Amino acid sequence: MTYTSEPTNLCNIVELLLTAHIYNQSEKLTEDDLPVRIRKHYWDSVEKRVKRPISVRMQDITSLYGNNNVKQEIKALPFIDFDEFGAEIRFTIPDLAKDWFVKQEEAMDKIRRNPALASFYEKDGVGVSYEEATAYVRPKEQDREYLDSLIAEIAASDKDVDLLTLVHLVAPEDVRQTIDELVLTPEQESKIERIMQAIEHRDYLRDIGLREIGKMLFIGLPGTGKTSAARALSEKLNVPLVEVRLSMITSQYLGETSKNVDKVFELAKKLSPCILFIDEFDFIAKTRMSDEHATLKRAVNTLLKAIDEISLIDDGVLMICATNHPNLLDRAAWRRFDEIVDFPLPNAEMRKNILDIVLSRVEGEFDTQEIAGMTEDFTGSDLRMVVREAVLRSLTENRTSITQSDLISATNDFSGRVRLMMKEYALA
Repeated sequence: MTYTSEPTNLCNIVELLLTAHIYNQSEKLTEDDLPVRIRKHYWDSVEKRVKRPISVRMQDITSLYGNNNVKQEIKALPFIDFDEFGAEIRFTIPDLAKDWFVKQEEAMDKIRRNPALASFYEKDGVGVSYEEATAYVRPKEQDREYLDSLIAEIAASDKDVDLLTLVHLVAPEDVRQTIDELVLTPEQESKIERIMQAIEHRDYLRDIGLREIGKMLFIGLPGTGKTSAARALSEKLNVPLVEVRLSMITSQYLGETSKNVDKVFELAKKLSPCILFIDEFDFIAKTRMSDEHATLKRAVNTLLKAIDEISLIDDGVLMICATNHPNLLDRAAWRRFDEIVDFPLPNAEMRKNILDIVLSRVEGEFDTQEIAGMTEDFTGSDLRMVVREAVLRSLTENRTSITQSDLISATNDFSGRVRLMMKEYALA
């Protein structure tokens, strides 16, 4: 039989129909067995799941694949029926559709990346593995839609919806740099691995009564990767990140500040499992040293108590605080953390590795080793700024590739700024 439509378009349509058909028939399959694109499209934010049955309509295909001529295309397939009234597309003979699909050139690649299809074709004797297919599909917890569902539920049940304005919520899929894309010291890698092992063995740690685990303090200069590491952990662990600046939630202009602190911790527990990332932790010390704002001091005491009471083991909340000024923290603050992770200025080898990663998609001829040698005292953020300046410099000359000269000029221009920042930090 000859099919007149483009094979890729037809394969996409039949893949969607088959996925919906198999998912609807098997209660064992979950949202994590659906390709991310399909799962996100059919996600029900109220139910926090993909409800059965999945129906496939013309607008679904258009939205997912951009097909604007769906009705005409499916005429080429005798096993598909179009319901004019509901604009719904269905199989007339599912078995014929399954046999047709597996014979298409691009079908095997689609099946190997689609757990729902792999679960069926594996049983049918086709050389695919359901277990291997699941490795291609990230869990639903990484999706922005999943986090938005949790937020909507909290907003609907919480009388004080202003709570959500106090924090920045990051879904794992929003994270731009993964752990593998960060240049970390051996000590940082070791401590991050330790906390990941603790998360994996939460039940065991609870059973033996070891609960004081999962509170980390990141210390280092601005731009050394503290926030990037916290976000990367969010992506690695498939949990949302609740990000908050301490000066914001304890601001005297926000009313009852102690309650604001409590509400942030309550939100983290409602979003569990998650990471609660509190930046500007040295704000505690600055507030304690001040003779003003008793309200803020009460909020700080509330914060310290909340840190004591929250638990990775019991609450599923990994607590990470970050500070640019660890010298300001007193013993009462330090003792609340079981892991202290230092983020030093990158050495020459690390600087080269950072430059190699940042420049990996930039065309041109350049020597990152030379630039690494010129950039002592530069943070990872500074190095990214150097690359940005070099790229913008080339664009002003109508070039989409950069040269070593571009990087050297950008480095020289940025060096004065780095010296000034280091001076200001030393005086702080």
